[in-house]
Amino acid sequence: MDFLSEYAPEQLPGNRPLPPVKGAVEAPHGTTIVAVAFPGGVVLAGDRRATMGNMIAQRDIEKVFPADEYSAVGIAGTAGLAVEMVRLFQLELEHFEKVEGATLSLEGKANRLSTMIRGNLGMAMQGLAVIPLFAGYDIDGEKGRIFSYDVTGGRSEEQGFAAVGSGSVFARGSLKKLHRDDLTEQEATTVVVQALYDAAEDDSATGGPDLVRRIYPVVAVITEDGFRRLTEEEVAEVARSVHEGRLQSPNGPQAPVL
Repeated sequence: MDFLSEYAPEQLPGNRPLPPVKGAVEAPHGTTIVAVAFPGGVVLAGDRRATMGNMIAQRDIEKVFPADEYSAVGIAGTAGLAVEMVRLFQLELEHFEKVEGATLSLEGKANRLSTMIRGNLGMAMQGLAVIPLFAGYDIDGEKGRIFSYDVTGGRSEEQGFAAVGSGSVFARGSLKKLHRDDLTEQEATTVVVQALYDAAEDDSATGGPDLVRRIYPVVAVITEDGFRRLTEEEVAEVARSVHEGRLQSPNGPQAPVL
């Protein structure tokens, strides 16, 4: 990033000029990302739908990527720019580790991602915003942590759970009812799938588990053992379990009133 800023600043995503356009720029957008912390780590998940206006642009897009061994990024917003930003972020973390001989702290990673989002502000003002959700395992603090961002790069650490994207309002409502401090890894995985299911019911841009096409959310778990993406079979089992439960209770699990 520093090298490009000095020698070829026009190559950075946020500095590329766009031709004059009338109205919003139509480009595929990623939608809902959710994260849940549990004792021992954090789970990050995203649905698979990308939209372009009122159309479904892609049914099986991937929105959750490893940043390094102990962190991951989920993308919402303009898909093309978001993927490019994630790749550049991965490269920066790898470069830092090679040069310094040590891994950047989780706080440092979150701050660096904030700077990269701020660098995309020009694009965001033209309708091409990128809003990631960053999660990882803090080796020093021995716990999972979640960071959310706004379009200007403003960073906030979330406590327990977080959601971003068009379906985030509905997913967050679901997470508020289902999250507990003593969740197991398996329970946390089920909670994120339930939240994405709820978001898909009320937000047309969010895709729920597609049992017909066998397209399921991307779910990643980050613990002291590092980043691990759940296999299709593991996620499919959770998705089918959630679906079976919804056949009996369409609105999902019921939280106690008191």
